[in-house]
Amino acid sequence: MIRVTVTREADGKVSGYQVEGHSGTAAHGEDIVCAGVSALAQTALLGIGEYLHREVSYKVASGKLMMCLKDAPDTETEAVLQTMLLGIRAIERIHPEAVCVKEKSGGEIHVPV
Repeated sequence: MIRVTVTREADGKVSGYQVEGHSGTAAHGEDIVCAGVSALAQTALLGIGEYLHREVSYKVASGKLMMCLKDAPDTETEAVLQTMLLGIRAIERIHPEAVCVKEKSGGEIHVPV
């Protein structure tokens, strides 16, 4: 199962996310559920860093992606992260056995260095 944890600030804005696991819905390299979630999560990371030029802490490894904004979320980062979340939640609705999204408030995703 792919587990997605989204961290929100007190004002409700997304400050980070963690994606872990594999969906197991198809063979490695043929799993469109994993590919879809991965593409959304990695594109959000790229958009925030490369397009918005915001500083982030992140780690990418096989079956794991963690990202945390270094500064407070703003309107632009919120647009990118909410769009990512809309896409992942759509996949979760279609494949609830393979994707689980959880949200937490007031915490922080700690990215190991």
